[in-house]
Parts: sequence; C-alpha cells; structure tokens
Amino acid sequence: MVLETEEESGSPNLIPLLTEAKEFIGRPDFCFCMDSGAFNYEQLWCTSSLRGITIVDLTVQAGASGYHSGEVGGIIPETFRVTRELLSRVDDAKTGQVCDELKTEIPEWARAEA
Repeated sequence: MVLETEEESGSPNLIPLLTEAKEFIGRPDFCFCMDSGAFNYEQLWCTSSLRGITIVDLTVQAGASGYHSGEVGGIIPETFRVTRELLSRVDDAKTGQVCDELKTEIPEWARAEA
C-alpha cells in the first residue's frame, strides 16, 4: 500500500517514490484515490475544484509599548476589536457571506460538470 500524504503541496514526491519502488510494488490490482470524498465506491471520482483555503499572517499593533487600561483606556484601540473589524470586512461571521470582491461567477463548464 502506498499512501500519498503531501496534502495540498502538489505531491512532488509521489512519482519519484513510485518510480523508485516500482520493482517492489509490481503491478497493482487496485488504485484508490481518496482526497475530497466520493459518492460511491464503484468508480473513480476526481475533484476538479475545491473552495480552497486562505492563510493570512496579520499583525495588528496599537501603541509603541504596553499600556495599562487605567492610564490610556479608550485612547489606544484594542487590537482584538481592530482585528475583528478587519475580518468582518471580508467575511460576515453571522451569515457566512463574503465581500463582493471575493465572489465570482461559476463558469458554465463547472455548472455542467456539477
């Protein structure tokens, strides 16, 4: 059994591994490809599109050093609230709706495929 576990990296090591292990593996009787789910086990299902993931490295900084809220409360914005406001501009936490800039029309070929 060969397990490809490189996830979303494009699997750069799979073909070299299979090439190196060709004599040991021989000719397989079965090939299972399970990454994003399947509706049945009678046929091979291929995923042509996923919603994807976005990784953001966000730093919100207010003030040059630590301040006590009794000294400057209300003057220096709370960084968590600033972060929440920024995220709310992209994605509404209550509805799950994203901003218009992230919406896209589904291509006709994808509608037909679906």
